[in-house]
Amino acid sequence: MSTLIVERSARPAGLMTVTLNRPEKLNAIDVEVHTDLQNLCRELQTDPETRVVIFTGAGRAFSAGADIGGSRTPQGQAATSTMRAQESAGNVLQERLAAGTGSRTAELLEGLDQVTIGAVNGLAVGGAVVLLSCLDIRFAAESAWFSIPEVDLDIPLTWNALPRLVRELGPARTKELVLGCDRFSASEAERWGFVNRSVPDGEVLSYARAFAERLLAKDPMSVAATKSAVTSLAQLMVPGQVTYSDRELLLLARRLRAERARRPEQTGA
Repeated sequence: MSTLIVERSARPAGLMTVTLNRPEKLNAIDVEVHTDLQNLCRELQTDPETRVVIFTGAGRAFSAGADIGGSRTPQGQAATSTMRAQESAGNVLQERLAAGTGSRTAELLEGLDQVTIGAVNGLAVGGAVVLLSCLDIRFAAESAWFSIPEVDLDIPLTWNALPRLVRELGPARTKELVLGCDRFSASEAERWGFVNRSVPDGEVLSYARAFAERLLAKDPMSVAATKSAVTSLAQLMVPGQVTYSDRELLLLARRLRAERARRPEQTGA
């Protein structure tokens, strides 16, 4: 997993730390990151030994969100070129499949049996906020900040994020942050309930590990049953199954944006 650093702790046993490892790109989430996260989640689905998983970022960012620059590897570039060729040939289903990648990653993260903890060491933008909303507990460095800029980029917030954000933040706050696209601080995120606690810079990972050690000292079945119950209650509050399709909305937004970009040329002609 070239985009992730996965560390299993011997003492205490049962702890895994996953570090998004693209610091030169502020840990932006590209196709390879999605693939690595999805593969890791599938491994964890059949891993009864790992009980707590901490997610953090390398360098000064948790993650800058979706990498709109595409893939980095030759294989990824070839796949992107093939996808574009298929799209230009009218294969909208291929484009639709690609548009659902983030939703699949988010669903796998949210569905893990392990207790998941976000240790937000720096900025978290767009898709990074979505992935954090899939985790059970979130701690953030005091200087960390968050933003959800998708609407300013002329695309809707997808990855099935809205039900999760409404559960965590409430309808009004979700509308404010998603429509306003304003940056918000770790202290604001804590006050609104998105972050459980903000801690001094440089201490967020050690704080998350200390909390994980407390969980690992408790009865495993009691912890697992509590997570399952709370997750089910949250689903009753705001069902995860939405009444619209994120993928179709994203494809529609892309086409409308492309059409707007062509209008000056058509007017000039």
